[in-house]
This record gives sequence, structure tokens and C-alpha cells, in this order.
Amino acid sequence: MWHSKKVTEVITEMGVDPGAGLSSSEAEKRLEQFGPNEFRDHKKTAIWKLFFSQINSMLIYILIAAALISLFIGEYSDAAIIVLVILLNSVIGVIQETKAEKALEELKKLATPKAIVKRDGVVQEIPSEQLVPGDIVVIDAGRFIPADIRLIETANLKIEESSLTGESVPVDKDADWQAAEEKVPIADQHNMAFMSTLSAYGRGIGIVVNTGMNTEIGKIAALLGDQKQEMTPLQVKLAELGKILGIGAVLISLVIFLIGFFQGRVALDMFLIAVSLAVAAIPEGLPAIVTIVLALGVQRMIKRRAIVRKLPAVETLGAVSVICSDKTGTLTQNKMTVTDVFVNGTYAPLASLKLENQYEKLFFEALVLCNDAVVTTAEQSGDPTEIALVAAAGTVGIDKQLLDHRYQRVREIPFDSERKMMTTVHQNKDNFLVMTKGALESLLPKAATVILNGQKVPLSRTETERIISQANAMSDKALRVLAIAYKEVPQVADLSAEELENNLTLLGLTGMIDPPRVEVKASIVQCHNAGIKTVMITGDHQKTAFAIAKELGIASSDKETMPGNEIDTLTEDELKEKVKKIRVFARVSPEHKVKIVKALKANGEIASMTGDGVNDAPSLQQADVGVAMGQSGTDVAKGAADIILTDDNFATIVAAVEEGRNIYQNIKKAILFLLSCNLGEIITLFFAILLGWPTPLTAVHILWINLITDTFPAISLGLDPDDPDVMKERPRSIRESIFAHGSGLFTLINGAIIGFITLFAFIAGLAFYTGSESLFTIDFADVPQDALIHAQTMAFITLSVSQLFHALNLRNQHKSIFQVGLFSNKYLLASILFGISIQAALVNIPFFNNIFAIHFLTIKDWLLILALSLLPIILNELWKAGKRIL
Repeated sequence: MWHSKKVTEVITEMGVDPGAGLSSSEAEKRLEQFGPNEFRDHKKTAIWKLFFSQINSMLIYILIAAALISLFIGEYSDAAIIVLVILLNSVIGVIQETKAEKALEELKKLATPKAIVKRDGVVQEIPSEQLVPGDIVVIDAGRFIPADIRLIETANLKIEESSLTGESVPVDKDADWQAAEEKVPIADQHNMAFMSTLSAYGRGIGIVVNTGMNTEIGKIAALLGDQKQEMTPLQVKLAELGKILGIGAVLISLVIFLIGFFQGRVALDMFLIAVSLAVAAIPEGLPAIVTIVLALGVQRMIKRRAIVRKLPAVETLGAVSVICSDKTGTLTQNKMTVTDVFVNGTYAPLASLKLENQYEKLFFEALVLCNDAVVTTAEQSGDPTEIALVAAAGTVGIDKQLLDHRYQRVREIPFDSERKMMTTVHQNKDNFLVMTKGALESLLPKAATVILNGQKVPLSRTETERIISQANAMSDKALRVLAIAYKEVPQVADLSAEELENNLTLLGLTGMIDPPRVEVKASIVQCHNAGIKTVMITGDHQKTAFAIAKELGIASSDKETMPGNEIDTLTEDELKEKVKKIRVFARVSPEHKVKIVKALKANGEIASMTGDGVNDAPSLQQADVGVAMGQSGTDVAKGAADIILTDDNFATIVAAVEEGRNIYQNIKKAILFLLSCNLGEIITLFFAILLGWPTPLTAVHILWINLITDTFPAISLGLDPDDPDVMKERPRSIRESIFAHGSGLFTLINGAIIGFITLFAFIAGLAFYTGSESLFTIDFADVPQDALIHAQTMAFITLSVSQLFHALNLRNQHKSIFQVGLFSNKYLLASILFGISIQAALVNIPFFNNIFAIHFLTIKDWLLILALSLLPIILNELWKAGKRIL
């Protein structure tokens, strides 16, 4: 723990002379010992491995087996169609994956190309990759820190660490600061400078203590490289479904084969029938349809300002039950802002203040004059605190450029960490204005008077206590307090710095904070209504974090907050219990964020993590859905995330969750549609064989329906308009089955309806075209081939048309199709009309008659088919009406 050691101890341990630095020979030895100051290469996944990962599922294996069997029995067209489906699914997945996993490459780009070091007694510039532990590094303003450094000298040094710690304000660094205890959060280690952070002000000298993968940023790189990709809930459910369907297909096929064999049927015929039944059990188009619906969902998400890097993340986002959000830049504006002021004896919000006397105007002029920030319409540069002061003055009509021109600066005393004050002197006609700003505890003892009710009054004990009370009130709101004072002097040439900063008149106090985004509060309320918890995880101070969380409605009591150092004292089980109640985690490290996300997931939560900094990258990757900010986010965060928000707006996350929920519902509709249709095919074949009938359908009939007729309605269901009530529901459980909430029973009943009306169409066709007196007098042992083909055609068309109509039932299992809007999904209506048209073409064009072994149908045949095919809709509408009445 380098921050807890004295400078002399570090120098001795590193074996270096601070005045001369390392010798070149010693540096070479250490470079060989510790390696270059860079990150280990992250081995990229080969394209063939990515491709294999797309087909590595039980469902795909079953399809491959079906293709091989089709080839074996000479059904080459069937095999070609199945292979085409597999390839389509895999190619789409590979294209998405090759755009991902760039986090480590972007991390490497953060390393600075050059570093200023002392070697052999000479200050020189070297490539940062050649830095070794023990090197003496010189730090100046505007330079990235090239390694983890223990500071040994500092002069007004401030370092911007937001990308690593989440702290929104540059941190004052002090080489003489001593840690009170060994375990101190990174953001509070004031004698350390960390790799890839930025020196914003002042200068310093330090000793390199860690390089490459041993740096804090290197640890993040290691966390990213060690993360394992987990399956999303939908992938898990589809894998389970594939296993169930595979086992079910084999068992049913085996049962049918044995029944037929013991019935005395030809073994080869029974094998072909069993294969047909296996084909019927597997929805061949399911993987491709799910992929296509997800891809179409990605396009819809883009319109809502969310870019999806990984297809399954669309569906997972809809299941999110907790959003872990970084504070700085995500919930807040990442811009220090003056919100409250105490001036002229009055405490008031800045927005409500009106200038009523010269001293109130002078207060705001002091904010601008005692200020080094450059703020124009074209640029803003300087310390964020000073930029905030200029902006505050701008709200009351004071322009910095005009004021700087009017009151020329003639002298200044820069801010330093010991005085905690800054003073500037300005020419004012015949005298001089001395403007001072700084910490109240430093400035108040130097003030002799205070402005009260437009008058200068002596700073009495009563007024002093009142001022301190007002400052405490600002601190209680987690505001950073800054005191402003002035005095007028006739000349400054002979005055010392101490004399300039004595006998001041206190003008007032400013309270500033990085304020929350305006639209975030409403979004958090919407999350709450949707059953989604919001948790703030930040590197900022606990008091500041709670103030923002309370204002946004994330937390109501400080008992719902926890500092990062407390996480280190908890076991995994204890943290699992804690995260159920804690809503704000403050002063956390990247490792803490990962632990928190893991604990939430261990509780069965589906966790989303939002962030923009380098420090967020490991937790973004660990979360079920990592959401990065597109505008303010680092490339590292974007590379580790699943979804990127183009407008950095927390409200967009809520919109994306809503879109994700609707996409999942639509995917579920497509899956249930395909399964109920395939169940209808199984029932048709199973009962026909069980009863000793001829087979109502051939393998090519089944494949055609599964891959062509059913595909377009399934995709159209994936495009179903958004359900306005979807955000009124609780997030679905990670353990929830696709068949939950009555979906399994719905599938079974509708599969049975489709199967039995198909059987009825088949047996009615046999009865009519064999000339039997009734359905019960058919001689199944002596069915003419023409009559069989005619009956099979009726079964084939009834099955396909009834499935097309059944797609309307899937739009909503509770609302009538008229309540949902019969014409609200034009894609579905078009696919139904297309499906009926293409089936009619097959029947009426002789060329297709031969290929599909089907027969021309009469008007009477068509009327029976349409009457039977409408039954699924009629029965479902009656069932829904009954449930609504009851």
C-alpha cells in the first residue's frame, strides 16, 4: 500500500536517488524484470470459433441431424432448406459479435506515448512503455499520468480522475499527505497519481511504483479480460426448449415407430413416418426467426437513441429488475453548478436571486474576476469550479470578458493547498480591488466586516456563527462551499501577500454541486412503477451521493447508503443480504462495482449497469446488460457495454427497457405460435398412426409449412405494435419459463385444436373421395391413391390456413383481436393473405401439384377448409370473452 508509506520509505524500497533518478543500466534491468509498461494483449476470438458458438445449441444440433436424415433418405430439398436456415442464423450472429469486444484495445490507447523522467541525472522524455518501477517522473499541467506514481513533491497539483474514480472534480494532490489507515479508497489517496488520469493544474514529481497490468487501470484491464460471457435469459430458455423438443421428438418418433412395427407396417415406411414426426416436432425456422426479430428490434432501438452491440441484449434489457447507475455524467450533468448562495445576509437558490444593491453585484463580479477559467461561446477551459462560478455570474448578466477588460488584473496570489485561497488584484480607476475566494475556514479568520442588508457591518461573533450555520446548511445538502471576500486599497506595490489577504469584507458564500439531470427523476419514478429498482454506484463522497439520490427519489434515508470500504469487510453472503436494502454505494472502486453486480445477480436479479468511465468497464461487462453513455462515455466503457445511449440520457434507458419488454413479448408470441402449430402437426400424425390411418401429411408438407407458411406470420408477430400496458407489469423472473402465466396451457389447447381439425379435414376427405357412407365406414386398408392424395391435400391446406389464422390469437392472450386492433399489425395481415395465396397457388398450378404430391380442390373443399380454419379464432375469442366477464 504505497499511499500509506512515507516518502523516505518509498525512496529506500525503490532504491532510487530522487535527484538523479535511475541509471540507464538499472532501468534496463528493471524493464527486463517487470516488462513493458503496457497491457497484455487480449486474444481475439477466431471467426470460426464465433461461427461455432452460433451453432453450439441443442436446437441447431437437432436441425443438423434432421438435415442428415433428409439427405440419407433422398430428401435433398428438405436438407437444403434446413442448412440454409442454420447458415442464416449463424451469419447474422457472427456479424454482430465481430463488432463487439473492443474494450481492451481501447484501454491500450489510453496509455500515454511519452513521459518526462529523470535518468542518469538528466531530465529526458521517453516512451511511456519504457517506464519501470523506481523511475522519477515529472508531472506538469495538461499531461496524462503514465503509470501509478507515489508523489514526492507537489505544487498546487490537481488531477482529473473521473475516468477512474467517478469523482467529478479534480483532486488536490499533496505529497506530504499521510494515510490514517492502510485501506483507503483510490479517490482519497491524495499522495498518489494513477495511470491514464489527467494532470489539470500545478506540477509534481513522483516515483513510479506500478506499471502495466499492476496499475489500477491495469487491474481493470485484467477484470475485463477475465470476464466470462454468460447466456442471456432467452438463450437459456431456448437451450432448455431445444433439449425438451429434442428428447420429445426422439421419444415420440420411437413410440410411433414401435406402434407401427407391431401393427405389421413396413419397417422402412415406419422409419420415414417417424422421421416426419421428428421433423414436425422441431420448429426449423425458430432460431432464424428469433435472430431476425432481435435484429429488427435493434433497428427500433436506434430510433429510440439506443445502439445495441449484441443482439441478445435487446431481450435481456426487457427483463431488467435493477438498474445500477453511475452518478457522474449519468444521473448528473457532469458539470459543477452553483445552486445556492448566501449573500447580503440572505440564503437563497441562485435561480431566485435578484441584484438589489451594489454589494450583491460586487459578489458576482468577484466570482468572475478572481477566476482563471476561460469561458466564451466557443470554448470552456479551466477548473470546473471556476467555470461554474463564471456561469453563475452569467445568470445575473455579468460577462467575464467585459469585466476582465474593465478591471485589469495587476497582481495575483495563486491558490495553494495550504492557504486554500486565491487572491487577485484589479485596477479600479484611482484605487485597487482585492478579490479573494477560498475555503470558509481559511477566509473567515481574515475577514473584519461582512455585508448585511446592503451595509458593511463588523463581523461579530453572532454574525460569524450565523455564517458558519449557513455554510453547514449548504454542506448538509452536499454542496461544496466557497467563501467570497474583497477590499479596496489605494496602492498594492508595497503590500505583502499576507497584508493583501487581511481585513477583508465577506461578500457571501456559494454552494455548488454536480446537479442531477432534469429528466432523470421522472424516469426513476417510471422505473419504480415498472417494478425496477434503481441503485446508485459512484466513486463520489457518501454525503454527496446521498443528496443526489434523495433528490432523485432513489433513497430516502442515509441508512440506504454504504461506503465502499464497508464492502471489503463483508462476506459474499453478507453482501447478498445488504444489496437487498442499499440504494446508494459511495466511494467504491471498480472491484466493488463488480462485487455489487455479482451479489445482485446472486439474488436472482437481472442487473443492468450504466456508466461512462474507464472505472465502469468491468461492471458493465459483468452486468446482464451493460449500458454506456455515447457522448460522454470513454471508448473503454463503450467497448465493454452491450448497449450505448446516443444522448447520454437516463430516460433513454427506461425507453430501452420498454422496447426490450415489447421485443421479448413479441419473440414469445413468435415462439408460442410456432410451437402450437408444430404441436398441431404432431397430434395430427400421432393420432393418425395410433388409429391405424394412412399418414395425413408427408415430410415435405411439414417442412413447407414450418419453413415457409409459418415463417412470415412469426416474423410479423415479432413486429407487433408496442403494448401500452407493458410497463405496468413487474419484471419477469430470471427463472420464468416461456410457458409461464398460462402460456403452456394456451399452446397445448391451440395445438390440439389445430391437430384435430386437420385430422377431421383428412378423414372427411377420405370419406368423400372413397365414397364411404360416413366417417366410420372408411376402409383404411383399401384407400385409392388419388383419394389419399386428395385427403392429404385437404389436411395440408387446413393445417396451413388454420395456423395462419391462429397467428391472430397470439397478438394478445387476454384482449380480443378487436380490442388490440384487427388492422394495427398490417404486416401480419399481409403475411396471412400471402400464406393463403401461396397455398392456393400450390393447389391450382399443376407443376406444384407434382412436386408436393397434392390434388386440385373443389369449391366445397375450400369452404370446408375455411370453416374449419376459422375455429381456432372463434374458440379463442369465446374463451377471452368468458374470462373478461368472469
